[in-house]
Amino acid sequence: MTTETRKWVEKAEGDYAAALPLRKSRKKHTREIVCFHLQQCLEKYLKARLVEADHEFPKTHDLEKLLDLVVKLEPMWEVLRPSLAEITDYVPASVAGAAAFEFSDAVSAWFIRPWLRLTFHFDIF
Repeated sequence: MTTETRKWVEKAEGDYAAALPLRKSRKKHTREIVCFHLQQCLEKYLKARLVEADHEFPKTHDLEKLLDLVVKLEPMWEVLRPSLAEITDYVPASVAGAAAFEFSDAVSAWFIRPWLRLTFHFDIF
């Protein structure tokens, strides 16, 4: 794993770590924060895979657009598309048109993150 890739993976894990202690809260604003950090975690893992392959990517928070690039390297990741489409809505609040957060939609992110993480944990490229 390159140094640059490692930085992206560490940032992704930082977002995941930020979401963990908040996940059991029933407060709406806390659920929004959890969803935001999970979206950011997955976005950074997708970007890490592209960085590792020395593949350029646009400045975007759209997980599907990033997946379009990643599936050229990891065709099996295509199965993630439906879930990533839902999670893409949880872009940073500063982005116009960000969707309302539904905590139930974030459940897929809890399952996707370990799957993406395995790629980097075992240095499989």
